[in-house]
Amino acid sequence: MEHRSDRPGSAAEFTRARQWIPGGVNSPARAFGAVGGTPVFIASGSGPFITDIDGYQYIDYVGSWGPHILGHRHPQVMQAIADACQHGTSFGAPTVAETELAELVCRIVPGIERVRMVNSGTEATMSAIRLARGFTGRDRIVKFAGCYHGHVDSLLVQAGSGALTLGTPSSPGVPAGCTSDTLVLPFNDVSAIDQAFAEHGASLAAVILEPICGNMGCVLPNDDFLRTLRQRCSENGTVLIFDEVMTGFRVALGGAQERLNITPDLTTLGKIIGGGLPVGAYGGRAEIMDCVSPAGPVYQAGTLSGNPLAMASGLAVLRTLQQESPWDRLEKHAGLLEAGLQDAADQAGIPACINRAGSMLTLFFTSGPVTDLDTATQADTERFARWFHGMLRHGIYLPCSQFEALFVSAAHTEDHIRETVAAAQVVLKELC
Repeated sequence: MEHRSDRPGSAAEFTRARQWIPGGVNSPARAFGAVGGTPVFIASGSGPFITDIDGYQYIDYVGSWGPHILGHRHPQVMQAIADACQHGTSFGAPTVAETELAELVCRIVPGIERVRMVNSGTEATMSAIRLARGFTGRDRIVKFAGCYHGHVDSLLVQAGSGALTLGTPSSPGVPAGCTSDTLVLPFNDVSAIDQAFAEHGASLAAVILEPICGNMGCVLPNDDFLRTLRQRCSENGTVLIFDEVMTGFRVALGGAQERLNITPDLTTLGKIIGGGLPVGAYGGRAEIMDCVSPAGPVYQAGTLSGNPLAMASGLAVLRTLQQESPWDRLEKHAGLLEAGLQDAADQAGIPACINRAGSMLTLFFTSGPVTDLDTATQADTERFARWFHGMLRHGIYLPCSQFEALFVSAAHTEDHIRETVAAAQVVLKELC
């Protein structure tokens, strides 16, 4: 049975929220700006499901935008948080859990020898850029069009995710000087990399990118792209930074760098590392990380960094992932979803291209292929909006933007995938 499309409870709460919160949301990606209508206000989550305040249940493929790889309210994670709560919520002083999580991350992620905990992915990328500049003594950085690295001034240029959805390649309030040292290159373009290093190699402090993109939709690197980037950075003493806030622990236990066998100099993490609580991290080669205060001169601090509740949640998630090793199952179920959605689109006669990396994927309403920002933005966003609301009426909760990736969790079963594909067959026929 289809859900009602008006959801009066959510509508009333959205009206109230807009009186006190800019736009009624605390992050633009939640605002339904790309699809129209009223955001769904969530009351609870359990396993692969979320339930809204009007009582409707949905199969959830957002997972808090990535952290819930184990599903909502995984018992081991919830117990770890509850146990930590018994001792207090924050101390502003070292705890053993911080060291335990740091040690676990360093053992799991190939490119990390030392790691610093922060409170968000944005804070991690901001700190990694500062560290790379401090380590090299250079100012200029390279990013790639469509890669989103949080709302850092110097990186909010041709960004993906919410900035792309809103059609704003940068933001008012960012002084021109903040982006004057940022070079923007097209993703997957080897010749652009070679040209940039030929012209600016001696002045490049860092190159930062999502090794597998999720913020212009899921876009995978071609065979030569990352290898060339790694080689040019090594040749020129430039710090290569992988933003694995989304892909870390998601596409493999050791992240995209393990899956793709390319090791960066620095890595930024978020989402899964906190299991749904606000945690970010940046780490890498010891000689670079030892430049961070108080070991070195590059200053970075955070009163709530290493929060004990967040550390407990992150430890529980990573330990459970090690124990359960769900990636083969995630690969299988995401592959079934990919095949089912592509077949449904083909049967409906709708041009569609699906990009997938492990358990993250995007259905682009374009004939494809989608390999960079230019090809991603050729997708039919109006059709996507109708697709999103059609699936929502059938109890399927998808990312509310063509330029985001959906996530399959370990809590999704083949039955959930089949139910999703069945809904897609109905909705896509309505769109043709």
